[in-house]
Amino acid sequence: MTRNERAPMLGEATLQELRASLRGDLIRPGDPGYDNARAVWNGMIDKRPALIVRCVDADDVVRAVQFARSHDLLVAVRGGGHNVAGTAMCDDGLVVDLSRMKGLRVDPIARTARAEPGLTLNEFIRGTEEHGLVTPVGTISGTGIAGLTLGGGLGWLMRSCGLTCDNLRSATVVTADAQVLTASPEENADLFWALRGGGGNFGVVTTFEYALHPVGPIVLGGLIAYPFPAAGPVLRAAREYLATAPDELMITAAFLTTPDGHPALGLALCYNGDPAAGARVTAPLRRFGPVAREQIGPLPYTAVQTMLDDAAPHGRRYYGKAGLLASLTDPAIEIMAEHFAQVPSPQSLVLLVQMGGAVARVQPTATAFVHRQAAFAFTILSIWEDPAEDTANIAWARRFWEDLQPFTNRGVYVNELGDEGEERVHAAYGPAYPRLAALKGRYDPTNVFRLNQNIRPVD
Repeated sequence: MTRNERAPMLGEATLQELRASLRGDLIRPGDPGYDNARAVWNGMIDKRPALIVRCVDADDVVRAVQFARSHDLLVAVRGGGHNVAGTAMCDDGLVVDLSRMKGLRVDPIARTARAEPGLTLNEFIRGTEEHGLVTPVGTISGTGIAGLTLGGGLGWLMRSCGLTCDNLRSATVVTADAQVLTASPEENADLFWALRGGGGNFGVVTTFEYALHPVGPIVLGGLIAYPFPAAGPVLRAAREYLATAPDELMITAAFLTTPDGHPALGLALCYNGDPAAGARVTAPLRRFGPVAREQIGPLPYTAVQTMLDDAAPHGRRYYGKAGLLASLTDPAIEIMAEHFAQVPSPQSLVLLVQMGGAVARVQPTATAFVHRQAAFAFTILSIWEDPAEDTANIAWARRFWEDLQPFTNRGVYVNELGDEGEERVHAAYGPAYPRLAALKGRYDPTNVFRLNQNIRPVD
C-alpha cells in the first residue's frame, strides 16, 4: 500500500469535529447501517472504508474532500453505486456518498432540469416525465445519473436525442482542491468538455443541468424473442434492417436464457414517436425468424425505462467484458452464438446495443466521449449468485471476449469497463486521452480522484 493509500490513524476528537461540521452523516465501521452503506450493486464488491460521509449538499462534499486531503485519505465517490468495477467503494479510505442528494428542479418552459447526483435514472425520469419531458438516460433504472452522465450515457433515446452527456448543459463541480466551479460552454469550458465522457476524474459533480425533450408519455416498447437456433439468421436480418432504421428506433439484441431454461435471442426496443408509426416500422421483426415470445406494444416511457431491471438486480455477482463493433460481421455473430451455447449461468447476458443516429452526428472531438462511429456496443455480462462459481463464470466471459477481439475496434464504453488495467483505460478514452491527461494535471494534479477508470495527470 502506498503512502497515499494507507489509512492513517485518526483521533476521536478529529472525527467528532468532522461529524459536527456536516449536515449529513458520518458512518464508521461498527455504526448501525455501515454494512448497508458500503453495499453496492455488484455483490462481488466487499470493501470496508474507514469513513463514509453521506452528504446532503455541496458544502458536505467540500468538507469531505478537504478532510480527505488534509488527512491523506484515499477517496472514493459514490453516486448510484451501479458499477461492475465497484469503484464507488474503497478499503480504509473515505467515501463521498452522494446517495442522499436527490434534488430535482424542472423548468418546463426552458425545457431544462437541474438534478443532484444521488438520483437514480428512475427517480430522475419520473420527476421530469410529469412534465412530458425527459433526458436520454440508460437502460437499467437503478443506475445513478452521475456516473452514467460522466461516462457518456448510452440508452433508449440516444439515437434520436443523443447521449446523456450530449444533453448536459452545465455542471457544478467540487474539484480536488475543494473549489466549487461551474462548468459550461461559457465557464471553464475545458472542464465541461472533460466531464462529458471523462468519467469521475475531474471532481465531484453536485449539480447537473440537462436539456429536456418531449417524449411520450406513451411510446412503443417491449421485447420479441426467438429460439436460440435462429440467433444467427435473426442477427443477420437485424443487421440489414437496422442499417436503414429511423433514428426514433433503438434496439438492443440480447442473448439470454428464458425462465424455463432455454437459451434464446431477444430484441428489446423503444420507438420514440407515435406508437402506431412504431408498429409499422417494427413489423419486419416478426419475419426475422420463428417468434418464441412477443411483448411489444404501447407503453408509458417510464415502463420502457424499467423493463430490463429484473435482468440485473442489486446484489448478484457480476463480471463484465465489453467493447465496440464497427460492424456486425457473420464471424462475430457465429462466435457470440458459439460461446453463449456454453454459458455456465442462466442469469448471464450478452448485449448488443445499437448506436448511430444522433450519437454519430456529434463530432468526435466535441466531447470527451469519442466512440461515435461504432455500430454497436457489446457487453458480455456474467451474472451468478454462488461464490463457488466465480472461476467458471469469469473464465467464460474472458474467453468469449478474447475470441471476439479480432472483430472489435479495440475501443470500449467506459461505463462498461471493469478493473482491466491501464491499456484498457486508454482504449476507453481513445484519442481524447492526451487532452484529458493534460486537464487532469490542471484540475487534479495529485490524482485525488483516482478510484475510477483513471486518467493519470500530466503537466
